[in-house]
Amino acid sequence: MNIQIFGRKKSSATKKAERFFSERRIKFHLVDLNEKNMSKGELESVISALGGAEELIDKDSKLYQSKFAYLQFDPKEELLANQEMIKLPVVRNGKKATAGDCPEVWKKWIEDEKD
Repeated sequence: MNIQIFGRKKSSATKKAERFFSERRIKFHLVDLNEKNMSKGELESVISALGGAEELIDKDSKLYQSKFAYLQFDPKEELLANQEMIKLPVVRNGKKATAGDCPEVWKKWIEDEKD
């Protein structure tokens, strides 16, 4: 299992994901989006795993509400340029990924790993 968490250290959702994997003694790598943005390749990999860029947009974020909620825009381009709009945490496990709090999916990954 190769877990990578993209989030922000002060984000409660990111802390929740860290706690989930820590409690199960599963090693993970945390990438703080305040320090390092997702690369274009990482972003495209996550978008592909999620089935579209729309799944990665945090529609409750201040930036989305103030600037993008009523505009037509290219989600992939804007997510790359404005990563504060990404739904946190983004958790990757190889080619699989989730955006937001998804403990049910993470549990399934762990179960699948045991089989």
